[in-house]
Amino acid sequence: MTTARTILGFDFGMKNIGIAVGQELTRTANPLTAIKARDGIPDWDQIAKLLSEWQPALLIVGLPLNMDGTEQEMTAAARRFGNRLHGRFQLPVEWQDERLSTYEALDHLGIRSKMDSRQRSDVDQLSAQLILQSWLNQQ
Repeated sequence: MTTARTILGFDFGMKNIGIAVGQELTRTANPLTAIKARDGIPDWDQIAKLLSEWQPALLIVGLPLNMDGTEQEMTAAARRFGNRLHGRFQLPVEWQDERLSTYEALDHLGIRSKMDSRQRSDVDQLSAQLILQSWLNQQ
């Protein structure tokens, strides 16, 4: 039996955090928004507002890993962010390998590098969508 949970996906970054929304029933994810962060710390009120609006049953946080699967400094920062999400909002958090999601998002948008994008938030939202979609595809 497939459940009909709403899920939010996060592409964690030190300056921006992309957010996507997905439905388990349809197994689809869509870009939602990107919020600013200061040294990886988001505006928690903005996240609370999104959680209140969408009422997700689960949160997916992208884990930035090295190409060989080992962890890096950003992996630890993303884990801290996910643990804080869980601690603040008492929602389950799962992790999704996000290797190459930003490059895939850039390719999809036809941009060579994130620095070329006037709308970096578009890249972050799309990366969050790709992370969440890959999690949904694996279920």
